[in-house]
Amino acid sequence: MNLPNRLTILRIILVPFILVFMLPFRRLGMDIAWNNFVAEFGMIIATVLFLAASVTDTMDGQIARKRNIVTNMGKFLDPIADKMLVASVLVALVQLGRISAYAAIIIICREFIVSGVRLLAADKNVVIAASNLGKVKTVVQIVAIIAVMIAAQIDTFLPGHSMLKYLETGTTVLVFAAVVLTIVSGYDYVKKNMHFIIE
Repeated sequence: MNLPNRLTILRIILVPFILVFMLPFRRLGMDIAWNNFVAEFGMIIATVLFLAASVTDTMDGQIARKRNIVTNMGKFLDPIADKMLVASVLVALVQLGRISAYAAIIIICREFIVSGVRLLAADKNVVIAASNLGKVKTVVQIVAIIAVMIAAQIDTFLPGHSMLKYLETGTTVLVFAAVVLTIVSGYDYVKKNMHFIIE
């Protein structure tokens, strides 16, 4: 269990904590003070945790390559951690009405397809590392999600503020770019690994 793999596992552990601060608890009979705290500051904390988790994604890969400790475990866990982080937060943002369910569905379905291909490859003792296009896709997804979370927090403190109009336009563009890259990278991934599917 080297440092990069520990960082990857930390990213997985952070996911439930991010969701705890993102999603409302009023229907769960939680304490009123806690509900109010989450309503006002939850998204800020969730954004910071999401950003921290995203940073570990960059760090684990860089450390592994620099120290030449790239392992099959790391290749296996890293994309799983990415999928858990992004998919969980996307679903939470859909529940909060911050992004379109269509965008979340496209992104999550792509991950199911890629995971299926990975399983076929694993059956032949092959571990497929993330492609450069896939890494760019992940970065754009993360940036888009952070932008949406920031917009949600600003909307909480400054509802109806004029800057929200421009911020929402920017987040829409980022989410659209993330969806396009998701489709393109998914197609590229399947095309390059088609031999695992048709054998």
